[in-house]
Amino acid sequence: MPKIEVFEKYYKEYDEWFIENEQLFLAELNAIKKIMPFKKYGMEIGIGSGKFAVPLGIKIGIEPATKMAEISRSKGIEIYQGTAENLPFNNNIFDFVLMVTTICFVDDVLQSFNEAYRVLKDNGSIIIGFVDKESRMGIKYQKTKDKSKFYKNATFFSTKEVIDLLQKSNFNNFEVKQTLIEKEGVSLNKIMDGYGSGSFVVIKANK
Repeated sequence: MPKIEVFEKYYKEYDEWFIENEQLFLAELNAIKKIMPFKKYGMEIGIGSGKFAVPLGIKIGIEPATKMAEISRSKGIEIYQGTAENLPFNNNIFDFVLMVTTICFVDDVLQSFNEAYRVLKDNGSIIIGFVDKESRMGIKYQKTKDKSKFYKNATFFSTKEVIDLLQKSNFNNFEVKQTLIEKEGVSLNKIMDGYGSGSFVVIKANK
């Protein structure tokens, strides 16, 4: 079962995080913009309330949580209620598929990547944005997850683990960006290639 109960109950608090942590959100958004193919036909898995989809111009999304789906629909996004492991689309449709802070909440990450591969056109791209479990922020989230409304039942991944799973789904031609570079306790919003210094990592891979 998808981990949606918390998003049904605390959907307002979830949106408030983006307002209270605007600089972190903008850093994540800009890292995705650096790597995303614009003017292409794409969709977002785990679109939530559309916080990333709207500024990225994404018009189609998958969201299992009813409350979140309603908010996205109110923003003009075409929402399909479903899960990452069973996408309600035919093969070879999209130029790109985006997943932002979604993989930690799905039941079967490998199956979700397999499904993304299936619905992508040849040479289409999957874009994954997530908090690296080996980063400072990732370590902090894991230590405090039992006290967190949203991350209590989350499963965190390292960048290497995500790349390995994408390779198992036959993705190739990887490009990696990172942001939220923490230095002396200060989170820097610059965007760098690779991983290992930033807490938020974006991976792009092709079918």
